[in-house]
Amino acid sequence: MPTDLLHALANNTWTWFLVVLFFSGSIFVHELGHFLAARWRGAHVERFSIGFGPKIFSWYLNGVEYRVSWIPLGGYVLLPQLADLGPLEGKSTAEVAKLPPITYRSKVIIFLAGAAFNILFAFALACLVWFHGQPSSDEDATTRIGYVRATLDMPDGKTAPSPAAQAGLQVGDTIRAIDGKSVSTFSQVEEFIIFGSGRGPNNEPKAEITFERNGRTQDATVFPLLVGTEEKIRDIGVEPAAKVAIASVTADSAAAAAGLQPGDVITQVDGQPVGYLGFMSDYLKSNHDKPVHMTFLRDGHQQTVDVQPRKIIDPETKAEIFRIGVSLHNATETIIHVAPWTQLKDAVLSIWLPLVSLLDRHSDIHTSSLSGPIGIVHVFHVAAELGLYAVIMLTILINVNLAIFNLLPVPVLDGGQILFATISKIRGHALPINIVAATQGVFLVLLLSMILYVSVFDVRRWVVDAKEEKAMAAAAPQPGK
Repeated sequence: MPTDLLHALANNTWTWFLVVLFFSGSIFVHELGHFLAARWRGAHVERFSIGFGPKIFSWYLNGVEYRVSWIPLGGYVLLPQLADLGPLEGKSTAEVAKLPPITYRSKVIIFLAGAAFNILFAFALACLVWFHGQPSSDEDATTRIGYVRATLDMPDGKTAPSPAAQAGLQVGDTIRAIDGKSVSTFSQVEEFIIFGSGRGPNNEPKAEITFERNGRTQDATVFPLLVGTEEKIRDIGVEPAAKVAIASVTADSAAAAAGLQPGDVITQVDGQPVGYLGFMSDYLKSNHDKPVHMTFLRDGHQQTVDVQPRKIIDPETKAEIFRIGVSLHNATETIIHVAPWTQLKDAVLSIWLPLVSLLDRHSDIHTSSLSGPIGIVHVFHVAAELGLYAVIMLTILINVNLAIFNLLPVPVLDGGQILFATISKIRGHALPINIVAATQGVFLVLLLSMILYVSVFDVRRWVVDAKEEKAMAAAAPQPGK
């Protein structure tokens, strides 16, 4: 077997190992919370399952069935005294009438425990990141504009004037707030634009931007455009200021043939200053196959080289695009130590913004933008290819997400079960079982339908990404050719 194939298989095996370990581990932690709380409060535990549906394999220990099931949409702990989710978890064989009743306090503790364990797991991982440190760069920490696009590519293949350019934003401006909300990183700038809900006089997307120029604070009204081929998201056409360096060079690529190396800091291309990470792809889009004259720094010494871009076919538009075979990163990366509670707060914010935007009829975020289990696995897979650190950061986000999602007051979720228990407590007696069963059945169908709906878009996104990777691989000439 060729060495490169063995290497690819080994890398893919490790990638999927990380996906299974951390994705399944997050579900396991959630169900473990329910399980331990149920044991502590004296509830009868019949089954502990990772996944739903028919079992793949199972075993019994101390009267509890432990199983791994075929449908990897989560997991459950079968607690017949607390909730009847037969269509989802399978029928209980226990004689519930002969089991002792569970108090309201115990029910709330048991249902809250899953989310609590996810938060504790996320906090433990955040402590690990805090201790080890995480990479940061000027691009991560700045809100200074490094580039204002003249035009934006629209979904219909045409171009439109950049909203930022039309509003008068300039390179060097520092953005301080979006729609009155302060920003400290460019990621926040992008998030507040994408998830914004401002509307103009003709119902067009609108954002109010506060920025600083030459020491003076100014305001600008910007009308974002909806761009993208899969999901239409708001964009104003600005890029963060960054000092651009080569992270890696594809073997047998144009960059490799020209002698470029990882660590080279690109300062100019055909005499134009390089001030943001997307400069090369933007420049090659208009330059096509013409050779580019690059000025770069290596070990503090300025050098120049001519590079001949190579053509590939865009998997989405089928149009010709040009690449030189490098991946770029910020040249001023440092290691920072962010407190674990700050990491959790940032994770909550990154979940809260899309949730609020989804519920706001004035925003441009729709259910098709959400990710289901397939999308989560895809993102885990991408993160695993980047390395263990990326997987840990994503796992922190996923666990906070699981905690928040499960506590929503929706029947079949933990929050819905707490709602039922609370209503029963207020009424002084349990809700009629037929009402509970019917409500849970309706919401179960709705939940599974939504998962199926968003999974269609998850698969489409995965297919597009796979095509892009294949196109990039095809662009590199094979050895000996």
